Amino acid sequence: MARYVALFGSINVGGNRLKMADLRAAFEAEDFTSVETVVASGNVLFDHDERPTRGLEEKLTLMVDERFDMATAALVRSRDELAAAIADNPFAGMNEDKFVHTMFLDGQPTQEQFDTLVADHRGRGDEKLALGDRALFIDFGDGVADSKLTGAWIEKRLGHKGTARNMRSIARIVAKLDEEAKDAR
Repeated sequence: MARYVALFGSINVGGNRLKMADLRAAFEAEDFTSVETVVASGNVLFDHDERPTRGLEEKLTLMVDERFDMATAALVRSRDELAAAIADNPFAGMNEDKFVHTMFLDGQPTQEQFDTLVADHRGRGDEKLALGDRALFIDFGDGVADSKLTGAWIEKRLGHKGTARNMRSIARIVAKLDEEAKDAR
Protein backbone atom coordinates (compact mmCIF):
# COMPACT_ATOMS: atom_id res chain seq x y z
CA MET A 1 0.00 0.00 0.00
CA ALA A 2 1.15 3.51 -0.79
CA ARG A 3 0.38 6.64 1.24
CA TYR A 4 -1.14 9.59 -0.61
CA VAL A 5 -2.68 12.96 0.12
CA ALA A 6 -5.74 14.28 -1.70
CA LEU A 7 -5.93 18.06 -1.89
CA PHE A 8 -9.47 19.15 -2.63
CA GLY A 9 -10.29 22.53 -4.11
CA SER A 10 -13.28 24.63 -3.07
CA ILE A 11 -14.09 22.72 0.11
CA ASN A 12 -15.10 24.81 3.13
CA VAL A 13 -14.95 28.01 1.12
CA GLY A 14 -17.90 29.87 -0.35
CA GLY A 15 -20.99 27.70 -0.06
CA ASN A 16 -19.19 24.35 -0.27
CA ARG A 17 -19.31 23.26 3.37
CA LEU A 18 -18.34 19.67 4.07
CA LYS A 19 -17.58 18.10 7.42
CA MET A 20 -14.24 16.33 7.41
CA ALA A 21 -15.86 13.36 9.23
CA ASP A 22 -18.25 12.97 6.27
CA LEU A 23 -15.38 13.17 3.81
CA ARG A 24 -13.41 10.52 5.75
CA ALA A 25 -16.49 8.27 5.80
CA ALA A 26 -16.85 8.62 2.02
CA PHE A 27 -13.21 7.57 1.55
CA GLU A 28 -13.68 4.55 3.81
CA ALA A 29 -16.87 3.54 1.96
CA GLU A 30 -14.79 3.46 -1.25
CA ASP A 31 -12.27 1.08 0.40
CA PHE A 32 -9.51 3.60 1.03
CA THR A 33 -7.70 2.81 4.27
CA SER A 34 -5.91 4.70 7.07
CA VAL A 35 -7.96 7.78 6.20
CA GLU A 36 -7.38 11.00 8.13
CA THR A 37 -7.75 14.70 7.48
CA VAL A 38 -5.16 17.40 8.11
CA VAL A 39 -5.91 21.13 8.42
CA ALA A 40 -9.73 21.05 7.94
CA SER A 41 -9.81 22.41 4.42
CA GLY A 42 -9.92 19.33 2.26
CA ASN A 43 -6.58 17.62 2.85
CA VAL A 44 -7.02 13.87 3.20
CA LEU A 45 -4.28 11.33 3.88
CA PHE A 46 -5.05 7.78 2.79
CA ASP A 47 -3.57 4.45 1.80
CA HIS A 48 -4.32 2.78 -1.52
CA ASP A 49 -2.74 0.24 -3.79
CA GLU A 50 0.07 1.96 -5.64
CA ARG A 51 -1.15 3.37 -8.93
CA PRO A 52 -0.88 6.51 -11.04
CA THR A 53 -2.29 9.47 -9.16
CA ARG A 54 -4.31 10.62 -12.19
CA GLY A 55 -6.72 7.69 -11.82
CA LEU A 56 -7.11 8.40 -8.11
CA GLU A 57 -7.84 12.06 -8.89
CA GLU A 58 -10.66 11.10 -11.26
CA LYS A 59 -12.14 8.61 -8.78
CA LEU A 60 -12.09 11.08 -5.88
CA THR A 61 -13.49 13.97 -7.92
CA LEU A 62 -16.38 11.77 -9.03
CA MET A 63 -16.91 10.45 -5.48
CA VAL A 64 -17.30 13.95 -4.00
CA ASP A 65 -19.60 15.03 -6.82
CA GLU A 66 -21.84 11.95 -6.46
CA ARG A 67 -21.94 11.78 -2.65
CA PHE A 68 -22.06 15.47 -1.80
CA ASP A 69 -23.27 17.11 -5.04
CA MET A 70 -20.16 19.27 -4.95
CA ALA A 71 -18.02 20.13 -7.95
CA THR A 72 -14.39 20.09 -6.85
CA ALA A 73 -10.96 19.15 -8.08
CA ALA A 74 -9.11 16.40 -6.24
CA LEU A 75 -5.35 16.61 -6.68
CA VAL A 76 -3.48 13.55 -5.42
CA ARG A 77 0.20 13.64 -4.53
CA SER A 78 2.69 11.40 -2.79
CA ARG A 79 4.81 12.56 0.14
CA ASP A 80 7.78 13.20 -2.15
CA GLU A 81 5.68 15.22 -4.59
CA LEU A 82 4.45 17.37 -1.70
CA ALA A 83 7.99 17.89 -0.42
CA ALA A 84 9.01 18.91 -3.94
CA ALA A 85 6.26 21.56 -3.89
CA ILE A 86 8.29 23.23 -1.14
CA ALA A 87 11.80 22.48 -2.41
CA ASP A 88 11.03 23.48 -6.01
CA ASN A 89 9.11 26.65 -5.16
CA PRO A 90 11.47 29.49 -6.09
CA PHE A 91 9.65 31.84 -3.70
CA ALA A 92 9.92 29.63 -0.59
CA GLY A 93 11.83 31.47 2.13
CA MET A 94 11.65 34.79 0.27
CA ASN A 95 8.38 35.88 1.89
CA GLU A 96 6.18 34.77 4.79
CA ASP A 97 5.04 31.16 4.35
CA LYS A 98 1.38 32.20 4.46
CA PHE A 99 1.86 34.34 1.33
CA VAL A 100 3.83 31.81 -0.75
CA HIS A 101 1.65 29.15 -2.37
CA THR A 102 1.81 26.16 -4.61
CA MET A 103 -1.25 25.67 -6.79
CA PHE A 104 -1.44 21.95 -7.51
CA LEU A 105 -2.79 21.30 -11.00
CA ASP A 106 -4.54 18.34 -12.63
CA GLY A 107 -2.09 18.38 -15.54
CA GLN A 108 0.99 20.10 -16.89
CA PRO A 109 0.40 23.46 -18.58
CA THR A 110 2.41 24.24 -21.68
CA GLN A 111 4.94 27.05 -21.67
CA GLU A 112 2.58 28.92 -24.00
CA GLN A 113 -0.29 28.65 -21.48
CA PHE A 114 2.00 29.88 -18.70
CA ASP A 115 3.23 32.77 -20.85
CA THR A 116 -0.42 33.73 -21.53
CA LEU A 117 -1.10 33.71 -17.79
CA VAL A 118 1.89 35.96 -17.11
CA ALA A 119 0.99 38.35 -19.94
CA ASP A 120 -2.66 38.57 -18.87
CA HIS A 121 -1.60 39.16 -15.26
CA ARG A 122 0.75 42.01 -16.13
CA GLY A 123 -0.58 45.21 -14.55
CA ARG A 124 -3.10 43.38 -12.33
CA GLY A 125 -0.89 42.97 -9.27
CA ASP A 126 2.57 42.43 -7.84
CA GLU A 127 2.35 38.66 -7.46
CA LYS A 128 5.25 36.60 -8.75
CA LEU A 129 4.59 33.42 -10.76
CA ALA A 130 6.66 30.39 -11.73
CA LEU A 131 5.73 27.15 -13.44
CA GLY A 132 6.45 23.82 -11.78
CA ASP A 133 5.70 20.14 -12.34
CA ARG A 134 1.87 20.02 -12.42
CA ALA A 135 2.07 23.12 -10.24
CA LEU A 136 2.07 26.89 -10.30
CA PHE A 137 4.19 28.66 -7.70
CA ILE A 138 2.84 31.99 -6.48
CA ASP A 139 4.23 34.67 -4.18
CA PHE A 140 1.27 36.83 -3.20
CA GLY A 141 3.53 39.60 -1.91
CA ASP A 142 1.67 41.47 0.82
CA GLY A 143 -1.34 39.17 0.98
CA VAL A 144 -3.82 36.88 -0.68
CA ALA A 145 -7.08 38.57 0.33
CA ASP A 146 -6.82 41.56 -2.02
CA SER A 147 -5.26 39.69 -4.93
CA LYS A 148 -7.01 39.64 -8.29
CA LEU A 149 -5.20 36.40 -9.03
CA THR A 150 -8.01 33.93 -8.30
CA GLY A 151 -8.09 30.20 -8.83
CA ALA A 152 -10.75 30.43 -11.55
CA TRP A 153 -8.81 33.15 -13.38
CA ILE A 154 -5.64 31.03 -13.30
CA GLU A 155 -7.44 27.82 -14.31
CA LYS A 156 -8.98 29.51 -17.35
CA ARG A 157 -5.59 30.60 -18.67
CA LEU A 158 -3.70 27.40 -17.85
CA GLY A 159 -6.48 25.08 -19.01
CA HIS A 160 -6.18 22.98 -15.83
CA LYS A 161 -8.11 22.70 -12.55
CA GLY A 162 -6.18 23.30 -9.38
CA THR A 163 -6.12 24.04 -5.70
CA ALA A 164 -3.57 26.09 -3.80
CA ARG A 165 -1.93 25.59 -0.42
CA ASN A 166 0.49 27.90 1.34
CA MET A 167 3.94 26.73 2.40
CA ARG A 168 2.88 26.46 6.03
CA SER A 169 0.04 24.04 5.19
CA ILE A 170 2.18 21.94 2.85
CA ALA A 171 4.92 21.70 5.48
CA ARG A 172 2.37 20.56 8.09
CA ILE A 173 1.11 17.81 5.79
CA VAL A 174 4.65 16.64 4.94
CA ALA A 175 5.53 16.64 8.66
CA LYS A 176 2.44 14.52 9.39
CA LEU A 177 3.44 12.03 6.69
CA ASP A 178 7.00 11.92 8.03
CA GLU A 179 5.74 11.39 11.59
CA GLU A 180 3.56 8.50 10.43
CA ALA A 181 6.45 6.91 8.54
CA LYS A 182 8.67 7.23 11.61
CA ASP A 183 6.00 5.68 13.86
CA ALA A 184 5.57 2.79 11.40
CA ARG A 185 9.25 1.84 11.72
